[in-house]
Amino acid sequence: MKPSFLFAPGAGAPSINPWMQKWKRYLLTIGEVILFDYDYLREGRRRPDPLPQLLAAHRQALVALRGTAFGGIFLVGKSMGGRIGCHLSLEEKVAGLICLGYPLCGGGDRAKLRDKVLRELQTPILFVQGTRDPLCPLDLLDDVRKQMTAPNSLHLVDGGDHSLRLTKRELEAAGEAQDDVDQRILAAINKFVSDREAR
Repeated sequence: MKPSFLFAPGAGAPSINPWMQKWKRYLLTIGEVILFDYDYLREGRRRPDPLPQLLAAHRQALVALRGTAFGGIFLVGKSMGGRIGCHLSLEEKVAGLICLGYPLCGGGDRAKLRDKVLRELQTPILFVQGTRDPLCPLDLLDDVRKQMTAPNSLHLVDGGDHSLRLTKRELEAAGEAQDDVDQRILAAINKFVSDREAR
């Protein structure tokens, strides 16, 4: 049975965004993919809804997916979508969490850590982080991961930004295309999912 991915967008762009669509195509090589948008994105507002409202929209999408999914359900999220997925997993049982650029520091401020939910997690989680991501300094993430009780792993994207993208110069220096970087991320996701499904 193929796994199902419930794929949540980041704060600034809806699911029709090219980045989201690209990753949907990648994830479809592993399992079923359902994208959704939070209410404020659907309504064309810029400011994200309060956490309870974001959680309600995420839960509604999960309940709908449960009606059709056969394999395990994984919550995948870009930035804020990953964070809300973490909150939802405290209340709803899912097979695993995949955070593409977890926004550990609110607004990039090291003093505004969004780590409480990570410490409370019981659900296995894969962090996919760029080394140039200002919203998730790796030293802070390392400290938090050491204190987490949930099984957690990290796939580092060397030179990647908050959207896991490398600069043109870095790609040229490595003799690679962004797709090569993305395929390594996809392989890490596939391994994480396979390990969970085998249990």
